[in-house]
Amino acid sequence: MDSPFLAFQRRLVSGGQVQEASSGVWRLEIPAGSSQRYRLAQLDDYSALPRSKFRWQPPVELSLRARASHAEIPGTWGFGFWNDPFSFSLGIGGASRRLPALPNTAWFFFASAPNYLSLRDDLPAQGFLAATFRSPDLPGALLGVLSPLAVFAAIHPVGRLARKIARRFIAQSAALISTSLEAWHEYKVAWMTSQVRFFIDDSLVLQTSISPLGPLGLVLWIDNQYAALPPDGRLRSGVLSNPAPAWIELADLKVNRLPTNL
Repeated sequence: MDSPFLAFQRRLVSGGQVQEASSGVWRLEIPAGSSQRYRLAQLDDYSALPRSKFRWQPPVELSLRARASHAEIPGTWGFGFWNDPFSFSLGIGGASRRLPALPNTAWFFFASAPNYLSLRDDLPAQGFLAATFRSPDLPGALLGVLSPLAVFAAIHPVGRLARKIARRFIAQSAALISTSLEAWHEYKVAWMTSQVRFFIDDSLVLQTSISPLGPLGLVLWIDNQYAALPPDGRLRSGVLSNPAPAWIELADLKVNRLPTNL
């Protein structure tokens, strides 16, 4: 039987690799390098699709086993459901036409310093997180017109105001998880219409009523980027150096439809 990982599209940037490390175990790896280049290894099931054609709606459950090469990897990595909100394409060269969107996500997400990925001051913004975002489906054309104004968010008072306004539209939930990331664990994301539940080794680590709007795509990735949206309004983003190759290994991936009465 073919591995489910073979059904995904691969996105590889600056030496990123996706390969079968051993029977049934797939490794997503980025090479060592400086902060001058973005590096990515990603598997997803949506790259050629418009958002309206993304595959997944609740109730559905993602389960897999995973481990990481290091407890602290510069950049981000994770797996789960999202709407790829920041992509922009006019359909040139056979790509899907896609405008920016507000985020809808349900995933396990690792973010190293200096990442700060929270609009709320009372939620964890870096480390290993179980997290969701829920946003309204605003017209992509409107967001596309407004996106050039994001450059002004680098001005601290403007950044603080933008963060405050964003909280009115984007709801989020997150839990900081303390576990050995270098050891194998089983992860589950049970995404339902009215709630999302996250499990590690069958132990519940987060249950939240902030459930994203679908349809969403499935993504598994590792990269060396960061984005910071801190309370002081000093909005910034970029890429980080990683002195050693970094990877995540994944196995036993399943996506199952759940009963509709959940």
